Amino acid sequence: MKWPARVLVLLASAAFGVVHATDWRMDPSASRLEFIARFETVPAPGVFKDFDVRARFDPQSPADGRLDVFIRVAGADMASADINKAIAGAEWFDVARYPQAEFRATEIARAAQRFVARGTLTLKGVQQPVEVPFEWTPAGEGATMVGEFVVKRAPFRIGTGEWAATDVIGPDVVIKFRVRLRKAER
Repeated sequence: MKWPARVLVLLASAAFGVVHATDWRMDPSASRLEFIARFETVPAPGVFKDFDVRARFDPQSPADGRLDVFIRVAGADMASADINKAIAGAEWFDVARYPQAEFRATEIARAAQRFVARGTLTLKGVQQPVEVPFEWTPAGEGATMVGEFVVKRAPFRIGTGEWAATDVIGPDVVIKFRVRLRKAER
């Protein structure tokens, strides 16, 4: 086989071997983003009521994917008007100055039977690397992402002043999510 024919065969093989990631959009009515802090020894749960997830992902080729999460932090709800008002303040989320948190994955990789999205979490003006493990379950024209990970609150200046110590409010916050996605229309 002469070199031009070999080049054509290689190009054709590459073209047919390319996997195209699917664009996904979140179904807000079927998605949930929770956080669980610890007050003394008791779990103190809350939810972010207003968030959005956008992904480009193919589980057969995760390295080609991307994941972007946008959270309107004023939508944080801990089931108490007084607590909600407090966590919106400067010592906690400071929603007046930092109305949105973001996670942008720069890498998605397979990790055993799951995946892990590695990227940057921007919260309260601070950027920190974060790893987000998740399970991916396809169903018809949609898919569900489920996962859980821990964020240290101190690097993000969440709970400052009298709340900086970790004896009353623990140092770790557990983030749990269940996100229903549907293929984006083109």
